[in-house]
Order: sequence, then C-alpha cells, then structure tokens
Amino acid sequence: MAAPEPQSPELRRSLGLADALAIVIGIVIGGGIFLVPNLVAAELHSPQAILLVWVVAGVVSFFGALACAELGTMLPDTGGQYVFLREAYGSLAGFLYGWTLFTVIQCGTIAAVGVAFAKFLGVFVPWVKTSNVLFQLGSWQFSSVQ
Repeated sequence: MAAPEPQSPELRRSLGLADALAIVIGIVIGGGIFLVPNLVAAELHSPQAILLVWVVAGVVSFFGALACAELGTMLPDTGGQYVFLREAYGSLAGFLYGWTLFTVIQCGTIAAVGVAFAKFLGVFVPWVKTSNVLFQLGSWQFSSVQ
C-alpha cells in the first residue's frame, strides 16, 4: 500500500462578506470614533460640515477597501500590500514597505491604540492620569498613563 501524498499547505478561505465588513467597520470605528471627532469639531464649527467630512472620508475609505479587495482577488498570495507593491514596483519596493511597516507604521498604530486605551482607562480608574507623576528625571516626567 502506497503512502498518501502530502498536500500543499493552503490558507483556509473562511471569511465571508459579513466577516470582512465587521472587521473593517470595527477597525475604523474602534480606531477613530473616540479620538478624532473632537479634532474635527474644533476645526469645523457647523454640524453639517462635520457630517460632510465624515461622509466624504467614509466614501474614500470605501473606495480604498474596494481597490484592496480587487487586488486581493487578482493576487491571492499571502502578504497583502507587500505582495501588491512587489508585483507592481519590484522586490525592492516590497522589501522597503515590509521593513517600514515593521519598524514605523505598525509601531505608530500600536502606540496610538495604547494612548487611546490609557486615556479611556483613566475615566474608569482614577489612578491612571497624566497628572499622576510616578517619577521625574529633569524636565521629563513619567506618569501612570505611560
């Protein structure tokens, strides 16, 4: 009896439309809804202008998501934007994007999420505040938020 041939590993395609929409909406709303509206409202003083900016930004984001979805169906390799850039502009562009993502882009995103978490944790846990300085080195202060 012959041994069965090993199958090549493949990603399981199990995300449907509802799953993908939930992920995108969760990221957009979770990342921006608590931090951005006050900045927009400080610059735009009418509710109509604020809503217009949000609608335009939503439409632009939707078109970007459609472009990424189209690229994802054309290039179904693992790697996302790295693969798109590598195929369009060559290996150097993909390599530079990958390292930029690793060293700058993702670090900034994680830092922003950490700042948002600490800011809103301070609402529920009064000890976590920028005014609660744990120690100070010259003019540099380290607070419980950090």
